[in-house]
Amino acid sequence: MPNLVNVTYAQTGKSKSTNAFGMRAMQSRAYDARNAQYLLLKAPPASGKSRALMFVALDKLENQGIKKVIVAVPERSIGSSFAPTDLMRYGFYANWEVSEAFNLCTSSNNKSKVEAFKKFLKNDEKILVCTHATLRFAYDALDESAFDGTLLAIDEFHHVSADGENRLGELIRSLMEKSTAHMVAMTGSYFRGDTVPVLLPEDEEKFKKVTYNYYEQLNGYEFLKSLGIGYHFYQGRYTSAISEVLDTDKKTILHIPNVNSGESTKDKLKEVDTILDIVGLVQEVTDEGIIIVKRHSDGKLLKVADLVNDEPKSREKVVSYLRNINSIDDMDLIIALGMAKEGFDWEYCEHALTVGYRSSLTEIIQIIGRATRDSENKTHAQFTNLIAQPDAHNDEVKLSVNNMLKAITASLLMEQVLAPSFKFKPRFENDKEPNKKGEIKIKGFKLPTSQRVGDIVASDLNDLKATILQDVDMLKAMPGNVDAEVINQVLIPKIIKVKYPELNEEELESLRQYVVVDSVVKNAEIKEEGDKKFIRMADKFINIDELHIDLIDQINPFQKAFEVLSKSVTTGVLKLIQESIESTRISMSEEEAVILYPKIIEFKQEKNRLPDINTLDALEKRMAEALIFLKNLKRERMHG
Repeated sequence: MPNLVNVTYAQTGKSKSTNAFGMRAMQSRAYDARNAQYLLLKAPPASGKSRALMFVALDKLENQGIKKVIVAVPERSIGSSFAPTDLMRYGFYANWEVSEAFNLCTSSNNKSKVEAFKKFLKNDEKILVCTHATLRFAYDALDESAFDGTLLAIDEFHHVSADGENRLGELIRSLMEKSTAHMVAMTGSYFRGDTVPVLLPEDEEKFKKVTYNYYEQLNGYEFLKSLGIGYHFYQGRYTSAISEVLDTDKKTILHIPNVNSGESTKDKLKEVDTILDIVGLVQEVTDEGIIIVKRHSDGKLLKVADLVNDEPKSREKVVSYLRNINSIDDMDLIIALGMAKEGFDWEYCEHALTVGYRSSLTEIIQIIGRATRDSENKTHAQFTNLIAQPDAHNDEVKLSVNNMLKAITASLLMEQVLAPSFKFKPRFENDKEPNKKGEIKIKGFKLPTSQRVGDIVASDLNDLKATILQDVDMLKAMPGNVDAEVINQVLIPKIIKVKYPELNEEELESLRQYVVVDSVVKNAEIKEEGDKKFIRMADKFINIDELHIDLIDQINPFQKAFEVLSKSVTTGVLKLIQESIESTRISMSEEEAVILYPKIIEFKQEKNRLPDINTLDALEKRMAEALIFLKNLKRERMHG
């Protein structure tokens, strides 16, 4: 099937060019904020977050009175990103120097690591690298005051959670409250699949945020020109469909499903063998643990890495080999399960192929990030999600429906994340001045009415969209059975109110408008004719200078989700989806009924009849339900 999302970039080279200090654009932006005690760096994979941390940390050691730097990463393999680095040759005033004894990602003995951590705090060494787990164990053995005068850098910060059961989150909060420690938090994605916030709002507000978005990163590349996100639906076992989407001419990372998921056969090693058999005949396994496969189609020898087999000796050999890849011919296919997502660098990767819906938007972004490194071997990067189609004979039909809808909403969020940003302003009467580059004026539009709303728009808009798209009621609205105005004026503000309860009505409305406008415009097709721009709204093009908030409120921001459903699945599957949604129908609210009433009048004038509750058309059915609701409401009020 064609891609749901396809974004093209300008190849400006800006995100790879460096300044006099040897800093890329993102790193320079982070360095400008180096004096903040708490710094949150949100930037995509491959933008150079680890080196950005080095620049900031060295300045804190040299100029801000910090005595020690502790870098914590989620898994040992990522520790190599913080290995000793010669920064002076590129123009910086100091080098990043880590003693081998205090790179605690090189051994698996946790007990000795905690002792080494304690020793580090008492000696003259400046920098230590460890895992999140080692940090937690060491923290348990120390008092918070032991971290006074240190900089704590947390890589992949989305592993933190405000949930009371999350020990890393508790550690962060405690150190902020009871020590003088500085912190740099780094992440390529700041939303979690479980919808639990990373930090409590009052803690998050203490962080100075530096954001470098995906569009800036990818638009500034030298080689990569486009990125596609697509879905392939299958029935039965995924191994029977893998050949339809696995192209071994493309450098590919294939993530097989979690053993606890519905897509898994429950025998992960056999799944790997099946995939290898589909590709070709295994010839040998090298001393480095790499599988050589003779491709069925033409006899070409392919190099395959198996990261599913978790036998320690075998895994260590393969990881070591992957760490030292420096040629396009060193690897063709990596098959993984839980690994090769975060902080894993294989710049030649062209295709991230993932089986099964991933419940975490963070995980999806991390997986896509494996294919979006800039490299001379590719102009296009591709993410493909192989997803089980709902099957009427399967007891888990509702789960399949839910997973399908969640996967599609995740792709819609990714389109928002990957597209260029616009600035929206109100267009007042008699304002004939054309829009400036990157700016769109809208009649009736409310600007953010407070600093708080401005901050949310500036750095948390995608996080808010993630919350909206993961909402249970929003997922139920996804197959097109809820009116666009109801989505925009009832569902979205309710979700915003829960996420930001401190906002007043005026702030809530200005934020609602910004979310809806940004979502609709980013999903819309824009074309130029002469010196005018036209935007596609409700199946027709209108002059972008004539945009009005009332018109935008009539557009479903998630229209593409409905389109991909209708184009990509059979009518039988669509019926299954609607039946599944029907059983968990959103209850009618008075706000929704009030919005639908004028549409019912319009429907009656056009069709010369009232909406039919037995229709197959989801929106007509909803109008019929609204009519019943309003009649019951009127009866209650007459007798009340």
